[in-house]
Amino acid sequence: MRVVIAGSSGMIGSALTSSLLADGHDVVRLVRRPPAPPDGRAVEAQWDPGAAHLPPAVLEGADAVVNLAGAGVADHRWTSAYRQTLRDSRVLSTATLATVMADLDKPPSVFVAGSAVGYYGETGDTPTDESAGPGDDFLARLCQEWEGAAAPAQRAGIRVAHPRLGIVVTADGGAFGKLLPLARVGFGGRLGTGRQYWSYISLADAIAALRHIIDTDTLSGPVNVTSPQPATNREITAVIGSALHRPTFFAVPGFALHLAIGGFAEGILMSQRVVPARLVESGFTFAYPSPAAALDAALHPEPATPA
Repeated sequence: MRVVIAGSSGMIGSALTSSLLADGHDVVRLVRRPPAPPDGRAVEAQWDPGAAHLPPAVLEGADAVVNLAGAGVADHRWTSAYRQTLRDSRVLSTATLATVMADLDKPPSVFVAGSAVGYYGETGDTPTDESAGPGDDFLARLCQEWEGAAAPAQRAGIRVAHPRLGIVVTADGGAFGKLLPLARVGFGGRLGTGRQYWSYISLADAIAALRHIIDTDTLSGPVNVTSPQPATNREITAVIGSALHRPTFFAVPGFALHLAIGGFAEGILMSQRVVPARLVESGFTFAYPSPAAALDAALHPEPATPA
């Protein structure tokens, strides 16, 4: 296949690129700087989503387009300016890709337009699948607009799937990338009450799920990319402590977390018991479904091998 990826330098995008290349597929990385020389089967193409600029020839004849672009929710405090950055980096990139695709003579077969479980807002301890409606907090509204930006591609008859990604378990970034160093020095206790559900997924399973979505013609619309075994923060904390042989009695109250990291605390303290109903129904198999298995995969990652 020829797959065009936006956000290929990010944690998930770089892993997806490596996985596709390992299986002999061609990858086009969309970058905002001048393109670097070709690297094996991977090439780069320049675009500017903020200006809605993307040469149509980059997407013409591609088999799939994947958009994983977006500023990190845990990278900065959520000032008004950074909230706008979070929004623009997701919505404008999706809209640019969808609009260009819609006008192509030979459009891609599928547009995998990224999203997140933040779409659902607070779900408490209720198992939540793709049939659930949206929440009403900042992240939920952002996800709704993010997904809506792909509408031109859908209207043009392109299969559009929205992988609603959960918390990716990896030592290299995201929430776990921040928690694991603290846990190693004994500050890995529960966050807030610890009773909130976290809908996580191992990095390996996230990449496998994205590739499954690309390959499965029946998957369109929202697809929860989370483990089938969501667990509470207290349960995950215990797993981290056991794996690292460190105490987990040091708890961080919710108000302290808000003071320390601002708006991102909303996502950490929110309870989201999201389940991957559509992935399971489509025959996807999880390699690391439990918190312990996902964490072990993060602490002892295996090199990418051809499928």
